[in-house]
Amino acid sequence: MRAPKKPIPGTVIFDGEQAMKGYALNKMCYSFNDAANREAFVADEDAYCAQYGLTPVQREAIRNRNVLQLIAAGGNAYYLAKFAGILGLDMQDIGAQQTGMTRAQFQQKLLDAAR
Repeated sequence: MRAPKKPIPGTVIFDGEQAMKGYALNKMCYSFNDAANREAFVADEDAYCAQYGLTPVQREAIRNRNVLQLIAAGGNAYYLAKFAGILGLDMQDIGAQQTGMTRAQFQQKLLDAAR
């Protein structure tokens, strides 16, 4: 018998349940490895999301460009990085969103931690 999950405040654990919840979202983000798919998404986001069967919550998070909402909706950070790339964002932008900081503040935090 498995021990119950222990919550980590402010953190969504990507486990089997989250993986199942985010399967369509992550599959869509994986499709962005292909430039033609990125172009199709940019041309008509709603149609592209519908093609993958995203839930209303996932579609709203896509519209909001909100990485935290996407993670809560089952998104995996590695797949979401592909979505963020379409928007010209990188992992530091995502880290800033996750911590509630500006990009500059997050970069400074990384520099301070390296000292």
